[in-house]
Amino acid sequence: MKNITIETGVGIFLVAGLLCFGYLSVKLGDVSLFGTKQYPVMAHFANVSGLKEGAIVEVAGVTVGKVSKIDLENYQARVELLLNPEIRLQEDSIASIRTQGIIGDKYIKIKTGGAEDFIPRGGEIIETESAIELEELVSKYIFEKE
Repeated sequence: MKNITIETGVGIFLVAGLLCFGYLSVKLGDVSLFGTKQYPVMAHFANVSGLKEGAIVEVAGVTVGKVSKIDLENYQARVELLLNPEIRLQEDSIASIRTQGIIGDKYIKIKTGGAEDFIPRGGEIIETESAIELEELVSKYIFEKE
């Protein structure tokens, strides 16, 4: 009788541990099991050097979404942003690729506009600013100085 209680306790402890491990894996892996309430918005950039899927999207320094997909379309990078449902962007908003710190990760910063109309779900941010490459600036400064 005593062996059954010890085995039951160990089994319950093991199941609880596996459930905790599964929960942490889903949360830390940023995986949504039951879909998401975020809505997609597209943006086209000439250069997305260093930007990765999962990068954050900020408005006024506040995280409002993430980059969900990056692919190539007509020799331009097409970036799909997933934004929180309470965020509504004006049609004349500007999306730019920025760097956190000197050598940090790339993220997308959105400057809101003043238009009365908003970008619909699945719409597109027309105004974009591509990533600035430090190597390009340095080489331009060094080699075009004559």
